[in-house]
Amino acid sequence: MSIVKEFKEFAIKGNAMDLAVGVIIGAAFGKIIDSIVKDLIMPIVAAIIGQPDFSNLYVVLRGDVPAGTPLVEAQKVAGAAIFAYGNFITVAINFLLLAVVVFMMVKGINSLKRKKEAEQAPAPAVLSKEESLLTEIRDLLKTRP
Repeated sequence: MSIVKEFKEFAIKGNAMDLAVGVIIGAAFGKIIDSIVKDLIMPIVAAIIGQPDFSNLYVVLRGDVPAGTPLVEAQKVAGAAIFAYGNFITVAINFLLLAVVVFMMVKGINSLKRKKEAEQAPAPAVLSKEESLLTEIRDLLKTRP
């Protein structure tokens, strides 16, 4: 089988297309969550704790960096070793919010699936009067010694 033919079969399969759509939607969804974190959540957090921007939180491990220097400028100081943890805090909050939203989506979808499965479950067969009587007789005969 040629590589081109094999690639065509792979690309045309539904799973590959579903994956591609999922990746594209996921990237767009990630941008939405990033905007929620930066534009909505962080200003509220900043109002509560007084730190307006986590991205400038860092610790100078080595070097002569003046206090209060923005991170971008501090990173340009020759010989400076900087532990920049502020961006990590933002990314961690972003991840937690994304995980909560995805969890809620999956929970909702699973709930809808269970509801649909319950609706589609076949009703138990109703026995006729004769079948019901015969079943009772059978059960009584089984209990006899």
